Amino acid sequence: QEKLVESGGGLVQPGGSLRLSCAPSGFTLDYYAIGWFRQAPGKEREALACISGTDGSTYYTDSVKGRFTISRDDDKDTVYLQMTNVKAEDTAIYYCATDRFGPRSCDYVLQLSPDSGSWGQGTQVTVSS
Repeated sequence: QEKLVESGGGLVQPGGSLRLSCAPSGFTLDYYAIGWFRQAPGKEREALACISGTDGSTYYTDSVKGRFTISRDDDKDTVYLQMTNVKAEDTAIYYCATDRFGPRSCDYVLQLSPDSGSWGQGTQVTVSS
């Protein structure tokens, strides 16, 4: 089954850092745009960041801009989300997603719904002292 696999979540103190990874299973990332999303309890899923598969351009939502960095390592076929200066409100399940059959643009990927495209199972990030 083609899917994405997230890892790297855990418990981190406020102000700390964490790096999440997103790797494909059953396919390669190639030139797909990859997005990171999160969903906190009782809240809707939120698009956080995206990286283009063609020119490496990136997008960030205002709530994480300057604190989170998305990057990709094509040799390792992995996309990362480096989280720094984390806050309690960053506590959520984090997901990565792409769409292998849609436009390969962040504008499109960031609009993905949970029932479209390819998603991972999510990784829990808890920010607490």
